[in-house]
Amino acid sequence: MIRRYTLPEMGAIWTEEARFEAMLRVELAVSRAQAARGTVPADALAALEARAAVNTERIAEIEKTTDHDVIAFVSQVAETVGPEGRYLHLGLTSSDVVDTALALQLRDAGELLIRATDGLLAALIARARSEADTLMMGRTHSVHAEPITLGLKLAGWAFEVERGRRRLTDAVDEIATGKISGPVGTYSHLGPDVEAEVLAELGLHADPASTQIVQRDRHAALLTAIAIVGGSIERFATEIRNLQHTEIGEVMEPFKAGQKGSSAMPHKRNPIVAERIAGLARLLRGYAATALEDQPLWHERDISHSSAERVILPDATIVLHYMLVRMTGLIEGLVVRPERMRENIERGLGLHASSRVLGLLVERGGMSREAAYAIVQRAALRAADERKPLRDLLGIDPEVAKRLSLADLDASFDDRTFLRHVPAVIARLDSLEAQLDAAR
Repeated sequence: MIRRYTLPEMGAIWTEEARFEAMLRVELAVSRAQAARGTVPADALAALEARAAVNTERIAEIEKTTDHDVIAFVSQVAETVGPEGRYLHLGLTSSDVVDTALALQLRDAGELLIRATDGLLAALIARARSEADTLMMGRTHSVHAEPITLGLKLAGWAFEVERGRRRLTDAVDEIATGKISGPVGTYSHLGPDVEAEVLAELGLHADPASTQIVQRDRHAALLTAIAIVGGSIERFATEIRNLQHTEIGEVMEPFKAGQKGSSAMPHKRNPIVAERIAGLARLLRGYAATALEDQPLWHERDISHSSAERVILPDATIVLHYMLVRMTGLIEGLVVRPERMRENIERGLGLHASSRVLGLLVERGGMSREAAYAIVQRAALRAADERKPLRDLLGIDPEVAKRLSLADLDASFDDRTFLRHVPAVIARLDSLEAQLDAAR
């Protein structure tokens, strides 16, 4: 991933040096298990632990000849150790080391993603509570529907993030799986007891029936979970972009001092973070599709997945981490314009109350639903076409007057009647806060 979207903490997990250091951790853990069984002499283990070191430049130099990065890695580390280096990689196949080291990196990256998800969740909960009573118009099909509050909208986002967090947590736990089972998973060189000891030391699960590799359904599950979280963030970003339309203007991204929106138009305040997030979410869906394509490998393994994974696994975790951190900042700094929200509600001419009037005509007026619907729809369409308040047109409709008092009609246009149960939804955030507190 390019530097622009790589935050330092996640980027550090995916450097070439970090990759080979993870592989060295696996190699040394295997050497310790072998030393405990007398396969590796104690003095050789001491030399390995004291002198084994990674030099990425030397690995790259050796690989020019070997055309095999794991052999180049083993050769380079053995050089740093000396004669005892011959005990390095004893009884191992490349994928024992590569897949187990990859599991270490993915576990670390996944845990960082979960922490970033928790940060976004905390920001959404806090903002949902603070905007619990901020009245705005709800929209369906991009058309005014009925009033909601901004807090209710944000609460929905918070619960969606929590669902994504659960999927991500499960996938990260599953991806933390290694194998030390040899060329085709038969433990032909090292026994299952060595694998169990090594993976326990590394804090990884053991693949119960591997081939030469850890099976790629786990990686597909992780990237799918990442793509779903990314899709959620894109949904939030798209809503912010829509609400920042000049014609709506209900929320805006924070705009810092000195920031510029356009090289040609000084008035511009563009939703650039939300737009950037929307674009990056498309990458995540592509990475997930590639991970799914990596599942059907031939026989006990081929390497068609390897080249793709060198791109998609670092990039997917880096991109989602960036999106989570940037969306958290966007939620925390979101500029809310309640006066514009009220203005837009009033611009709707009270059409949003049509459902309340319909219900009263049926419940109290004794009309059939079809007849009541026809009366309210006729008045609503006229109100929209002639730009007249719906309340005024219904107030002079003889059919309505025969069935509803003016007090009943006025009550239908009281926005509070639409929102009386919103506090119950906001209160459900307590459960999410409890989960966050438990996770800390």
